Amino acid sequence: MVEIISIRFKNGGKEYYFNPNGLQFQVGDGVIVETTRGTEFAQCVRSNNMIDEIELTAPLRPVVRKATPEDARLLEKNKEREKSAFSVCQQKIAEHGLDMKLVSAEYSFDGSKILFFFTSEGRVDFRALVKDLAGALHTRIELRQIGVRDEAKMLGGLGICGKPFCCSQFLDEFQPVSIKMAKTQNLSLNPTKISGTCGRLMCCLKYEQEAYEDLVKRAPKQDSFVETPDGAGTVSSINLLRQTAQVRLESDPESPKTYHNCELCVIRSGKGKRPEGYVEPPLEELAKLRRQDEDAPAPVTEEASLAAAIEAAFPSREREEPVSHGDRPNRRGRGRRPKGEGGEQHREEQRQPPEGAAEQRPDSPPSNRRRRRRPKGGGGKPSSPQQ
Repeated sequence: MVEIISIRFKNGGKEYYFNPNGLQFQVGDGVIVETTRGTEFAQCVRSNNMIDEIELTAPLRPVVRKATPEDARLLEKNKEREKSAFSVCQQKIAEHGLDMKLVSAEYSFDGSKILFFFTSEGRVDFRALVKDLAGALHTRIELRQIGVRDEAKMLGGLGICGKPFCCSQFLDEFQPVSIKMAKTQNLSLNPTKISGTCGRLMCCLKYEQEAYEDLVKRAPKQDSFVETPDGAGTVSSINLLRQTAQVRLESDPESPKTYHNCELCVIRSGKGKRPEGYVEPPLEELAKLRRQDEDAPAPVTEEASLAAAIEAAFPSREREEPVSHGDRPNRRGRGRRPKGEGGEQHREEQRQPPEGAAEQRPDSPPSNRRRRRRPKGGGGKPSSPQQ
């Protein structure tokens, strides 16, 4: 095991391991180290820890010392000098008429050398430019040509997603991205939609590529001849994220149906033709391919879950304080019984005949006419008048 610290020279740059040389560092501390470019100022991004020697690809260089407040002031002074050197270099490039775009200028920590980064579509002969810059700035001059991706990483900006560039935030190294990734993810092949600000394919195409490759292995190919719970047919389209496929059944080719990948049995992959001598199994046997959880209850929607949360937070009075039928107050002052379980039960109780009463014959239709009252004091019908 070896004790190391991780440092970074720029925000979003690559991490490098250095030997702390017996010193203790915390995240955010300034560090002075010796590199191939000379003495450099870096920032500690990971404090002292132990790692296995197998993870080291090169011998560790020791840390020179911990940065002091004077080193921080010198770093700020170099940044001010970089601005003036950048304007001088732009002026010299215009005077020489060179086809190059200046990106940034960086002074070394001790100020003995200045490094200019530029982009260009071809090779540039800048020997005369270097002589003029050395005479104007009185220091060692180095010009380095970079690509458009490195330019976007140095300058930064916002991508089409509205967030800062991944390369300027957390990507240590650029990963290779190909147009095949966009095809696998069913993205539009329009260059304006899958290209970043730098003009190259977006780095984020690499993030989900492994997941899509795994989904492709489980999904049937386009135009495959498959068996479904409703019969045999041909795959017309595939949805990798939902793991479903649209199938045109031979019995009803005009109305494609959607099935889950587990409900499909591939007979011929990617051919799109019915195999010779193929006999379609009966529907009873094909029905076994249907998912077992088809009859499971429907998932709870967002509206239902919100209503349940509101009901739990503010329960209704009827649920909290159940009242008997006789003590339930009237609504709107009309003396009516509210609709609900109580009202229905009360009406059912009224319909039941009292005990000892004669039951109505089932074959006799109910009569809605009112019964005529007999006159008081008289028994039957009134007697006919005397003739």
